[in-house]
Amino acid sequence: MDDALAIHRLHFAFTVTFHYLFPQLTMGLALLLVIFKTLALRTEDEHYNRATRFWARIFGINFALGVVTGIPLEFQFGTNWAEFSRAAGGVIGQTLAMEGVFSFFLESSFLGLFLFGEKRLGPRWHWFAGFMVFLGSWISGYLIVATDAWMQHPVGYTLGPRGEILLADFWALLLNPWALWQYAHNMTGAVITACFVVAAVGAFYLLSGRYEPYGQTFLRVAVTVGAVATILQLFPTGDAQGQMVARHQPVTLAAMEGLFETQRGAPLVILGQPDVAKRRLDNPLVVPRVLSFLSYRRWAAEVQGLDHFPEQDWPDKIPLLYYSYHVMVGLGTMFIAVMLTAAVLLWRRKLYAFRPMLWVLMLCLPLPYIANTAGWITAEVGRQPWLIHRLLRTQSGVSPLVSAGNAWFTLIGFMGLYMVLGILFLFLVYREIELGPEPLTAAHAAMDAHD
Repeated sequence: MDDALAIHRLHFAFTVTFHYLFPQLTMGLALLLVIFKTLALRTEDEHYNRATRFWARIFGINFALGVVTGIPLEFQFGTNWAEFSRAAGGVIGQTLAMEGVFSFFLESSFLGLFLFGEKRLGPRWHWFAGFMVFLGSWISGYLIVATDAWMQHPVGYTLGPRGEILLADFWALLLNPWALWQYAHNMTGAVITACFVVAAVGAFYLLSGRYEPYGQTFLRVAVTVGAVATILQLFPTGDAQGQMVARHQPVTLAAMEGLFETQRGAPLVILGQPDVAKRRLDNPLVVPRVLSFLSYRRWAAEVQGLDHFPEQDWPDKIPLLYYSYHVMVGLGTMFIAVMLTAAVLLWRRKLYAFRPMLWVLMLCLPLPYIANTAGWITAEVGRQPWLIHRLLRTQSGVSPLVSAGNAWFTLIGFMGLYMVLGILFLFLVYREIELGPEPLTAAHAAMDAHD
């Protein structure tokens, strides 16, 4: 891979993928922290305060790694994608600056109060600090998503005399309809990640016979919220996002579904392998006419296939796009089944003692990270060959003076550094889980030492 464009794309893909492992948990866990703190405030039970402190410590570790891995992304706009920054900086600079100056500052300021100021603030103000952390993280998420949404569906802009893209309508940028649905879909994904993480730790405690009251609390909150979030991920957020793609990026929809020929009553593909060279889908397992209905709400609607578009406008990594999309959808469907089954067991008061389900919840821990990563790959690879849809092609956005060798050098450096950071993160979180929400009693400590 000696082509500079390919290396620049791989460079950004690696750093942004690694970075997003942390914000998705931060944003989802912020909501659950507010729920735990609300339960503490309403019941005046110290049990919920300890649960809040436990997850706040993990939140803090996760937040720190998110900051460290997020800062280089801002610089990459100038180092690796200088032409993109020159062309679109007047637009995306608005939302990125607001994210840093307002929402990130809000979140980080109140996070310090939330982590270290409980005794001084008192219960109600401590709850308020937690709510402001939640608000800051979710506003931050919106401004980042709005930036990406503008690249997917540019609105509120005008072209300057030298071809530069200028912001003409700030509110059109901020209220981009693509951003509204993409944000809702993204945040439900973040909540699902947090719910599976909290449920996995709760299941681990119950399976290992430690901190069982906390394990039950973690499961009760995570499964209840997670059951709602998984359904919202499918409908209305996922459904509406899919319709946005069908309306504004029909070539992306065709590539996602492996639809090489325009069809009326197009089927929904469950399984299959796209063969781009032969323009066909091998071994397809399809549900007739469903794609037409989901895209246009008519069973016999025409769905444009890849044959309808010039080949130079096709996404350049169709197999990657196709498989990423189907991994996302497949895992999302599985999440609904897992969380609803767990919710039924919880309602019937059998979840805490039903070890097979506890094992399922614990082993599902990495899957939301895979699903969220697959979703973002779908969004970003699907937009290709455009960096800004219909305005700037990807090949025109790179830095012309940064060679493939220079990009490789920094990419390898990032890989080594991020491996160290990843190991450090896992160690710190593992230590917090081992320490638990409260100190072990002497009897429990003796039993653990004997085991």
